Amino acid sequence: MIDRGIEMTQARARVVPDTMQAIGMSGPGGPEVLRLEEIAVPEPGPHDVLIRVAFAGVNRPDCIQRAGHYPAPPGASPVLGLEVSGEVVAAGAEVPGEMIGQQVAALTPGGGYGEFCTAPWRHCLPLEGALDPKTAAALPETLFTVWHNVFERGFAKNGERLLVHGGTSGIGTMAIMLARAFDIEVIVTCGDEAKCEAARDLGANLAINYREADFVEAVKDHTGGKGVDIVLDMVSGDYVPRNLQCLAEDGRHVTIAVLGGAKAELFMPLVMMRRLTLTGSTLRPRSDAFKAALADEIAKHAWPLFTGGELAPVMDETFPLAEAAKAHARMEAGEHIGKIVLEVAGG
Repeated sequence: MIDRGIEMTQARARVVPDTMQAIGMSGPGGPEVLRLEEIAVPEPGPHDVLIRVAFAGVNRPDCIQRAGHYPAPPGASPVLGLEVSGEVVAAGAEVPGEMIGQQVAALTPGGGYGEFCTAPWRHCLPLEGALDPKTAAALPETLFTVWHNVFERGFAKNGERLLVHGGTSGIGTMAIMLARAFDIEVIVTCGDEAKCEAARDLGANLAINYREADFVEAVKDHTGGKGVDIVLDMVSGDYVPRNLQCLAEDGRHVTIAVLGGAKAELFMPLVMMRRLTLTGSTLRPRSDAFKAALADEIAKHAWPLFTGGELAPVMDETFPLAEAAKAHARMEAGEHIGKIVLEVAGG
């Protein structure tokens, strides 16, 4: 091992190798295209840190990218992985020197499925208190996504009602926890009774088995016909007009994925008469400055809930890095409850 690239970095905590193990792809396709490869360790840019990865979170966008439908943004690593935990071992010239040696969780632009990963230093949050590396790696992608879309775009506030589809997914479990922490009533949909029970145990006020009940009617019954204030929608397609029927006056519909189809047919008079707002977002293409501002808000309002032990992510299975294909297969089978993570170097 050699200490390389000193001129490009401010400091290094220890000698960093030239190469590392990471998950590559033989081409777009199913989970079987994932394979362990040896590639160059990335160099941090002026505003980046280099993290020796302990654990990496697995997210639905990883699966979509692997299938060839969600290319990495320009300049981002082609390696999968949008969130990691680990130790900062090198830092760019514009990074505060005290970052070196810190244990952090980080939202990354890509590259998490490897032994080392770069991330903008302002997208990092400290591991402290009740957080360990495994649970910390399960937080950034879903926490940033839910906070922005429910509380910033959806303008959620105490005493309101939230409907979330996919209640036991990583996004769903995060939405339940955060909403309940801020006194927001939560209704979720799930695919079977076991998942409904898990969602109720987590704090959902109502869990609807969408295979056995019409969620529109169930929402109306539960709310006395008033509806919910916010829908966090990951399905889109033909769910959108049904979601709008669930919304109360001045309700907000926030789309974050289109797993059920990219097109929806709407009855616009309903939107006008009930003064509904339709919005949505994708996180990965947003600017570093936007994500840094979002990280600052999360650090102030939400991160202490996790470091203080009030909240903890719901964990599903942990797979070794070399078994990333198995992790993707489990996610796509829809069997998981909570977050799937890869163990890269351990905690």
